[in-house]
Amino acid sequence: MYRKIEEDLKQWKEDFKMPLMLVGARQTGKTYVLEKFCKANFENYIYINLEKEQDISEIFTQTLDPDTIMEQVQILKKIDFNVENTIIFLDEIQVNENAITSLKYFCESEKPYKIVCAGSLLGVKINRFSSSFPVGKVIIKYLFPMDFEEYLMALGEMMLIEEIKKHFESNEPLLTPVHEKALDLYRKYLVLGGMPTMILNYIENGYQISKVNFEIQEYIIATYLADMNKYTLNTEGIKNSKIYNAIPKELARENNVFKYSIVDKDARKIRYESSLDWLLASNMILKCDLVEKNESPLKAFVNSDKFKIYLSDSGLLRALSNLDYQEILLQKNEMYKGVLTENYVACEFYSKFRELYYYTFDKYEIDFLLKLEGDIIPVEVKSSRRTTSKSLNEYVKKYHPKYSIRISEKNFGLENNIKSVPLYAVFCITK
Repeated sequence: MYRKIEEDLKQWKEDFKMPLMLVGARQTGKTYVLEKFCKANFENYIYINLEKEQDISEIFTQTLDPDTIMEQVQILKKIDFNVENTIIFLDEIQVNENAITSLKYFCESEKPYKIVCAGSLLGVKINRFSSSFPVGKVIIKYLFPMDFEEYLMALGEMMLIEEIKKHFESNEPLLTPVHEKALDLYRKYLVLGGMPTMILNYIENGYQISKVNFEIQEYIIATYLADMNKYTLNTEGIKNSKIYNAIPKELARENNVFKYSIVDKDARKIRYESSLDWLLASNMILKCDLVEKNESPLKAFVNSDKFKIYLSDSGLLRALSNLDYQEILLQKNEMYKGVLTENYVACEFYSKFRELYYYTFDKYEIDFLLKLEGDIIPVEVKSSRRTTSKSLNEYVKKYHPKYSIRISEKNFGLENNIKSVPLYAVFCITK
């Protein structure tokens, strides 16, 4: 399955100057993407799993010299290679801090060593690196679950993608049958989510969602919870799990600003803040900050005490909420459909902008603020065709933005300077 990050990897190959590290949550497809890239673009490819290949992992604890490391790898793997046409993939690199440190020396070597690496919880490892992280000596790229456009690509819906993009630019409505088809695909994505194994399972089962193995999502959540205990102290792992499991309850509240008391009635920021940071660094959750001014740069006006938390994937949120997928597809649970919808939009935005902001004024709230082409644009999210909202109207009256965006099940359109974007077209909103 095609992933957009493949274009970044191709660019890295053309402009190669330093090793590349692919960071992302478990099960987002890091190993698959890098293996596909390596095999397609290099004459020789060497795969090393530092968690499983203990003998090779031990080399990094004894030396950081690139030449020595590669000599020993050749001996242990019984291979001979030319660095000019060979790429080395260090997987599960988070288990060996010395291996991460060695990237600095591979970068500085006179020989053109081509190194790519990945691993679970690399974001956490970077944030808590006990020695000197090779800043400026490694390129870091982030891989998120498949977004809606990548999902459509996997389904072979290239013509639909182009049609959506064309109407996003023109603001002209899609013909009703095409609009309804796109909405149906969106609703299925809402419950499938963007984990590659889930989308592949859907495809392999003949695009019949009733035959999809939703236990895959439960397994992914189980591995996430296991990581919280495997890579942390026991007490921290428990707190991490409590926060993660509390997210469905947090999002279902009318005022879904994060509160530690929802996690645990006795919870306080001082005890749980490090666990929240761990989950954010792991890319298992996303943070949307309240800004006190709707001015650029938004980051300068963040209120650090008020924020929302979303799960990194809408499908995992459905599974963690123990919500039957048919309730969403048959629209029997409008309240929680709204929760999944807002989470979906947050994921789409975060994968592109790497930051999320919301805004309150008077007694009103704007779901998201985006900086698009130099302007601060308010974004309102609705899960159905009912789009009446006083908040956006009051925002427009008070601040007069260049234009506004309303995301809903309604078709494309532009009315009263409000751009109507169907939920299936959120991927079109970019910098």
